[in-house]
Amino acid sequence: MRVSTNQLQTGCILTKDILSLTNKPIVPKKTVLTDDHIDVIKAFLVKDIYVDSMLVNGEPFRPTEVLDEEEITETVEVESTTGQYLKTVQEYKKLFSNWQAGAQIDIAKVRNIIIPLFERMIDYPKDILQLHHYATKDDYLSHHSVVVGLLSGLIGKKLNYDKGECIQLMLAGLLSDCGMSKIDPRILSKKSSLTSSEYSEVKNHPLHSYRMLEKIPVLKESVKLAVFQHHERVDGSGYMLGVTGEKLHPFGKIVAVADIFNAMISERPYSGKQAPFKVLEQIIQDSFGKFDLKTVQALTSIVANLTIGTNVRLSSGQIGEVVFVETKSPTRPMVKLTQTSEFIQLDKNREIYIEEIL
Repeated sequence: MRVSTNQLQTGCILTKDILSLTNKPIVPKKTVLTDDHIDVIKAFLVKDIYVDSMLVNGEPFRPTEVLDEEEITETVEVESTTGQYLKTVQEYKKLFSNWQAGAQIDIAKVRNIIIPLFERMIDYPKDILQLHHYATKDDYLSHHSVVVGLLSGLIGKKLNYDKGECIQLMLAGLLSDCGMSKIDPRILSKKSSLTSSEYSEVKNHPLHSYRMLEKIPVLKESVKLAVFQHHERVDGSGYMLGVTGEKLHPFGKIVAVADIFNAMISERPYSGKQAPFKVLEQIIQDSFGKFDLKTVQALTSIVANLTIGTNVRLSSGQIGEVVFVETKSPTRPMVKLTQTSEFIQLDKNREIYIEEIL
């Protein structure tokens, strides 16, 4: 919907780029607006912008005036996906608060909040590429847990696990950080870098997570192992135990890759988000030591193949459409530029990379 900038509030989600005179975005679409964003928009004398009808907290956005009422119909599909995801995040956040207060994990409730969204992602897998945009520093942990669950399940599907196993994988990803609820809340909400002792406390969260799950009979042992092992690395460089590849459960290897990928492409309390394809290239390099190669290949295939026909923004600032993915270089596809219809093969232009999936 198109609304006046005077009606904006923190948590609004842009659905169209706000462009400067050079057609370079002042604020790109999918951005979750903060007070600073709103100040910048007003400083550029922008009179109106396009936003989603849903706020990032899962509540509807109700401005006093919508400039183009018909614009609402254009975002129905986006609202359906975005709204379902944001509501799931908020439901997880409520469960997490209950765990902080000492409540036991109710797996039936956990399944009820995540399975409908996962089934939607199976039907509309491209939607997974947009979810990291909605993560905020304040709610990072809740967004991260939900996306890691969805990604873990989708990677399992790519690796030909059956549906039941994919749901178990999804639960493992979703609950991998449930033990963060046992960490001092002052550490979780800290705005500055952690001290070494604080970081040591945070590194205990896989053990806390495992202990919260170990006596739940309906959860398979594979889920509990994945939760405990999701910060382990194939070369033994991870934690909690520093075990090597042959001792790691396949589920643990999958959640580990989903976890690091989403963490690096999301806005986190201590660092900004990075470009998905650039992160994939780094993970691919690490797959020769830190990560399971088949899992990395599955994630790369998911992301690369889902972008065919999708518009992307390059690091050069140019907009284009992904038209072909080369098997040997899946993170560097062929892109047709929107403005000139020129084709750029990123594999032969190493200085340019895909900065954002639009």
